[in-house]
Amino acid sequence: MKNMKLEWKRGDWAAYFGLMTNNLTNLLTMMGLLIFVVGIPKEIVYGRIAPAFGLAVLVASICYAWFGLQMARATGRTDVTALPSGPSAPSIFTVTFLVLMPVYQQTGDADFAIQIGLVWCFVEAMILAGGSFLGETIRKMIPRTVLLSCLSGLGLLLLAMNPMLQAFEAPTVSFIVLMLIFINWFGKKPIFAKIPTGLLLLIAGTALAWISGLQSPDAIKASMSSFGFNPPEVHVNSFMQGLPHALPYLASAVPLGLANYIFDLENIESAHAAGDEYPTRKVMLANGLASMLGCLMGNPFPVTVYVGHPGWKAMGASIGYTLASGVTMFIVPLFGLGAFMLAIIPMTAIVPILVFIGVVTANQVVRETPKVEVPVIFICLFPWIANWALTMMNSVMSAAGTSAAKIGTDVLHSKGIYYEGLMHLGNGAPLASMLWGCIAIFAIINKPLRGAVAAAVGALLALFGVIHAPVVGFAEGSSLMFVTAYLMMGGMFVVKHFLDSREAASAPAPVSEA
Repeated sequence: MKNMKLEWKRGDWAAYFGLMTNNLTNLLTMMGLLIFVVGIPKEIVYGRIAPAFGLAVLVASICYAWFGLQMARATGRTDVTALPSGPSAPSIFTVTFLVLMPVYQQTGDADFAIQIGLVWCFVEAMILAGGSFLGETIRKMIPRTVLLSCLSGLGLLLLAMNPMLQAFEAPTVSFIVLMLIFINWFGKKPIFAKIPTGLLLLIAGTALAWISGLQSPDAIKASMSSFGFNPPEVHVNSFMQGLPHALPYLASAVPLGLANYIFDLENIESAHAAGDEYPTRKVMLANGLASMLGCLMGNPFPVTVYVGHPGWKAMGASIGYTLASGVTMFIVPLFGLGAFMLAIIPMTAIVPILVFIGVVTANQVVRETPKVEVPVIFICLFPWIANWALTMMNSVMSAAGTSAAKIGTDVLHSKGIYYEGLMHLGNGAPLASMLWGCIAIFAIINKPLRGAVAAAVGALLALFGVIHAPVVGFAEGSSLMFVTAYLMMGGMFVVKHFLDSREAASAPAPVSEA
């Protein structure tokens, strides 16, 4: 089996279309935010950032394909599914709104804003690369149920929820696509079985969108203005120039770097649970190095192990899909093809695929969790639900030209909206979800000392505003209240430990039989 070669399998088509369109959506979202929201000139976005962005994803995809080939050759298996690669979606919004936008608004200098963003990305990459040496240890310390439950929240709320809402905005297209997913990917007897399901979904969705008048020939014509050749270039000087000025903006890099670190651990654990045991250190190191390369080429957004490995595996994907997606992500910005592709293929045909991936990701934790630990799944969901609701609520208030501070939390409270609780629970969701999962599971399986350690970690994270706070800072706002609460919880775990020890000591010794 040592001569096993990279082969393209039937399931790779479906997985390729799903992963590629998801990554392409992130690419177009990033470009749209930078151009239309921040105001960075198009030539910088199309000519510098996007090509480097695509290069970083391609490099990570090549690494993942190589890891998959190594596993297939070492084990002789033919059912190995490579890890999916993509950009860190939360980082797209964080870098845009917490770094690039405020710097550009203050200085009016797009180049300077990007320089700061490059330093931010490099710090993120350092956390991933440096953490690669601890990843395996941490993954073993945190119970599998917690890691998979955190990932299920990410899959349902960040990956699948908004696509489901988009699906209900165009039901004449998306309902048929969803039904085909239920029949072909969840069901036992596929329809039109000779056509790869991913291709079938895009054909059906695209045809229905054009028939329904949701797509416009004018959009195709307008998208052609973005065509061009944009090879990535080295921007080490930009990175070096940003170093002396980046410190005030790095506060968000550390917690989000830790969050991305946890995302990677969760996705690696998810792949392990699905049968593909990839080496944590190599995967994390590949992410860190690919992000560093992208940064030095002018891209301020890190890459990560993308969510959904069990979903792609369920489609029958092998190794080729992730490599093909990476190549596409490089070619599209290289020639400015992204807007053109989405002008032809509607988002309403794409988003139901993301719903499928979110559901499969959540379903994995249900299959893998012992019955006694099932409550942990739902405990881990709460921070993600709050994070999604908080994001939606803040966006609505911003669109209306107001904010929670202007409206007043008392007024919101009178309408049944617990905004402060939403803010505290939703901020730092990736780490808060994992933390509360650990607290819950150690309480359930009666490991009070480990629960006390988890509570102590919660107190430390809250002290620095990494969780339960809108901004990072030492002992600011309500953080001390949460520190106290976590320490109280830790103390209760310690009491439980001593009570258990006393009970065990006073229990009568078992009588040995003659």
